[in-house]
Amino acid sequence: MIRMNENYLKLQASYLFAQIAQRVNAYQAQNPQQKIIRLGIGDVTRALPAACIAAFHRAVEEMANDATFRGYGPEQGYEFLREKIAVHDFQARGADISADEVFISDGAKCDTGNFQELFAQDIRIAIPDPVYPVYIDTNVMAGRTATWRNGRYEGVVYLESTEANDYIPQLPQENVDLIYLCFPNNPTGRTITKEQLRAWVEYARAHRALILYDAAYVEFIRDDELPQSIYEIEGAQEVAVEFRSFSKTAGFTGTRCAYTVVPRRCQVYDAQGNRHSLHALWDRRQSTKFNGVSYPVQRAAEAVFSPEGKVQVRALSDYYLTNARLIRETMAKLGFACVGGEHAPYVWIKTGMDSWAFFDLLLHKAGVVCTPGVGFGSCGEGYVRLSAFNSHENVREALQRISHALAHS
Repeated sequence: MIRMNENYLKLQASYLFAQIAQRVNAYQAQNPQQKIIRLGIGDVTRALPAACIAAFHRAVEEMANDATFRGYGPEQGYEFLREKIAVHDFQARGADISADEVFISDGAKCDTGNFQELFAQDIRIAIPDPVYPVYIDTNVMAGRTATWRNGRYEGVVYLESTEANDYIPQLPQENVDLIYLCFPNNPTGRTITKEQLRAWVEYARAHRALILYDAAYVEFIRDDELPQSIYEIEGAQEVAVEFRSFSKTAGFTGTRCAYTVVPRRCQVYDAQGNRHSLHALWDRRQSTKFNGVSYPVQRAAEAVFSPEGKVQVRALSDYYLTNARLIRETMAKLGFACVGGEHAPYVWIKTGMDSWAFFDLLLHKAGVVCTPGVGFGSCGEGYVRLSAFNSHENVREALQRISHALAHS
């Protein structure tokens, strides 16, 4: 008898964005003439930068010629891309990261979900609330949580991010082994200062813990005083892994390219307390389970770091930040308390009502899709997230519809 992994039975309902899609599809089937404007899922809507497209074409042409054809590439990524990342994203900010500490992948979602495979079953994990669902769901699948009770999984330390603490979670009062952090934050759009981040690094060093730091939205930071990498903090290379993505930076959501930085100084421990290289473990995992990102995609990603690519990527994020600012200003004028939308493409809105009820109100009365905050954790109840990833025209129309719907609801 083939038996299942019964940890999957602990998962609550369906994946958040699949549940949203089901509701939207049902509404669209009943209202086929209604134009739906999607400000929910964080999927980009603008074309790839011209520099990336040109590099893509050149690489495809190489694949069409026997002399320049590429077969299997290195599982860790091509050196040309890893070197560019190390120089431009880290060394330029004073972070001593080398190319061989960078692992190219097909998405930060995959890496943040897969990385937990490296750790023991009985470690104590700390996860922000609200937060991107993949962090908690993959640990549930792995069997690191107990049962679901009162809106949370037992056995997890939840780091509450609320209006009371300005949406920056406080250090845990108990010992934890693995800490998930995300800044700029998804879903709240909140950023963290160097001093606040330093406290987390010091905690991890004192407790021999590890931080998994998701910086997928770093391109949207406009204040140079804010940290753009955890490795700007002294000692972080000993206790932190950083995840980044080209999805939001350069519109690669459909192209799939990201990377994870695992410093060689980062250590993990066996049951006897002996040290082992985390870098070596991740390298072994990737070499066994991953065959790398395609050569044309990696050449396209490399073009992000060219002079013209940098200008075009900045223009993309500026475009979405304009939308975010408009969303935040409009919702504030309508009387809602908001955060985010300044150094992030998301606006976190306090609605004063049930999250799914507000979702249904916007869908049925305005034809606009948001993301219910409770889908990110119990601290998200009473909130929704609006995404800036759409055209200026659609965002303006959506906000007009929302204003009208709320005035007549």
